[in-house]
Amino acid sequence: MYTIELEDVRNRISIIPQDPFLFTGTMRSKLDPFGFYSDAEIWNVLEQVPLKTFVKDRISHGLHSLVNENGSNLSMEQKQLVCLANSILKKSKILIIDEATANVGNITDELIQKAIRDKFKECTVLTIAHRLRTIIDSDRIMVLSNGMLVEFDSPQVLLSNTNSQFTLLVEQTGIAEAEYLRTLANSSE
Repeated sequence: MYTIELEDVRNRISIIPQDPFLFTGTMRSKLDPFGFYSDAEIWNVLEQVPLKTFVKDRISHGLHSLVNENGSNLSMEQKQLVCLANSILKKSKILIIDEATANVGNITDELIQKAIRDKFKECTVLTIAHRLRTIIDSDRIMVLSNGMLVEFDSPQVLLSNTNSQFTLLVEQTGIAEAEYLRTLANSSE
């Protein structure tokens, strides 16, 4: 029997929640709480998410700027991007995203999705979302209804079945959005 230490599990999993809670500390401590990474590595990740301009030019002490309790001096989008930057820096093997883009605009949603596709190609990403654009290019989609699994397959397969719950959800978004979602699903094949 193989066992995994709890610390190993924690080091390999990252979570980006819908409403991230950030404890008081420096921006650097939010990104690298254990001091494992160099400033150059942190700046590189901040550029990728993109938060570099904000941290470097808009807050007074760069990486040493204070983040208030619960990140009250950051916008919701900035808090989400801090969590994403931390996950990229850790090179997590499992990323859990729980409605992480529910409170952000479409532009930030697209930035987050692009970063996830680029930086977590070799990882397991579990995304919990209501916004269909967020999940449409996933390898597999699990549709739940009343706490029960009702469908699980690729978006293309689910959309090819006109009676599937997923197809019904896509159709409920309206004609233009449904067509856009179908295009995205087919382009990710």
